[in-house]
Amino acid sequence: MAVLIVGEHDHQGLNAATLCAVQAAAQVSMYLDGGVHLLLTGSGLGDVAAAALHVNGVGKVLCIDAPHLQYGLPEEVAVQVLSVASSYSHVLFPATAWGKGIAPRVAARLNTSQVSEVIAVQDARTYVRPIYAGNVLATVHNSDAIQVLTIRATGFSAAATQGGMASVEKVAASPALGRSRFVNSETVKSDRPELASARVVVSGGRGLGSKENFTKVIVPLADALGAAVGASRAAVDAGYAPNDWQVGQTGKVVAPQLYVAVGISGAIQHLAGMKDSKVIVAINTDADAPIFGVADYFVEADLFKAVPEWVEALSH
Repeated sequence: MAVLIVGEHDHQGLNAATLCAVQAAAQVSMYLDGGVHLLLTGSGLGDVAAAALHVNGVGKVLCIDAPHLQYGLPEEVAVQVLSVASSYSHVLFPATAWGKGIAPRVAARLNTSQVSEVIAVQDARTYVRPIYAGNVLATVHNSDAIQVLTIRATGFSAAATQGGMASVEKVAASPALGRSRFVNSETVKSDRPELASARVVVSGGRGLGSKENFTKVIVPLADALGAAVGASRAAVDAGYAPNDWQVGQTGKVVAPQLYVAVGISGAIQHLAGMKDSKVIVAINTDADAPIFGVADYFVEADLFKAVPEWVEALSH
């Protein structure tokens, strides 16, 4: 049987986490006879469906297009997934806020066990997932007939968006449940890379002391490196940075090519969200700070001197 990915998108293209789920699905399908199918739900799917056709590894794109699916409400999308799930051995979701809102609903209705935050595939029923804030990796074997998985993007590279030759199949939408309704959304516009998929992330912590210092120190470095801006939970709780910048177990999990931690001590909650970064640079005055235990390079220095000097060097 084939593997189904439930794709997250903005009606223009697939998000990065879905492309990583495609890569995970390709690994699962190696142990099966079927291929990889991608399910898109929404209203006005023409652009995103056209883009999805070329994703490498996807053999078929299923489109369920209806007005009540425009805003991707979990209750409504789950019904659409259930309408096709019985034809698949595996149903995969990106481990994003959107995917995590739908996957449990689908698993419960299918009476199957959900395996969350998969970071590696060992075979068609055996997966690796982090537990205890990432300090332990658990190998999980699931014997259920239909496997429901959420895929952590940091565990897999993104599938190429060129080279695929998928076919498109339109699927009739199930009637709307009408148990929830979309009220409003506020989208923050930014020229910076999206935090969860950025190649470079610069994060600030409580050591910055104030919101003004956070802006004065972190933003110029992020600009110089072309980076996304992140923050520790302590910095967010103190009001230095908005909630959507939080990196950690209760924030966003990132794995950029370069992660710069400025004034961050490295509490376990924060380390769980960034320790898979390829190169970690930490700047802190405390040589015993936990962040130094995972850093590839650490600078024991006053961040208010070290960071401006770095920015000055980058400008030449």
